[in-house]
Amino acid sequence: MSTSTESASRIRLLILDVDGVLTDGGLQFDNRGEEYKTFNSLDGHGIRMLLDSAIEVAIITGRQSEIVGHRMNDLGVQHIYQGCRDKLAAYENLLQVIDLEPAQVAYVGDDLPDLPIMQRVGFAIAVNNAHTFVKQNCDWVTTLSGGRGAVREVTDFILQAQSLLDARQQQYLK
Repeated sequence: MSTSTESASRIRLLILDVDGVLTDGGLQFDNRGEEYKTFNSLDGHGIRMLLDSAIEVAIITGRQSEIVGHRMNDLGVQHIYQGCRDKLAAYENLLQVIDLEPAQVAYVGDDLPDLPIMQRVGFAIAVNNAHTFVKQNCDWVTTLSGGRGAVREVTDFILQAQSLLDARQQQYLK
């Protein structure tokens, strides 16, 4: 078993950044300052499959956005930390709330503000389009980019490492 697979087999919580991970990192605003984000539906289904497998999912993001709240509520994500200038404080609070050890946590990030958490989790993941320094300081890099299925790649990898993916997929065959 590879080191990454071994790390993924212990995961009970997946934490995701938003901009650059669940989205392509682009920030779109209209003339009134209203923000728009595009989420990948494959990523969303992967999040639901994790939740259905009793693996928690959380969001820790530096920006505040109603859109993120709506999307995460739609997916059933209960742990949403937005507007976090200090992502590490949110992470430490989350560990206490869920009562997990760092080895049971995976984090997916793309930029320098994600590194303090990535250095403290059991499985640090960078999306393919992450900043080079982030990719150099993580455990695994996705083949797909943020907002383009990278999160689904991560959720499938975790489920596969825990021998849960085949059962989740087979339930769709009639």
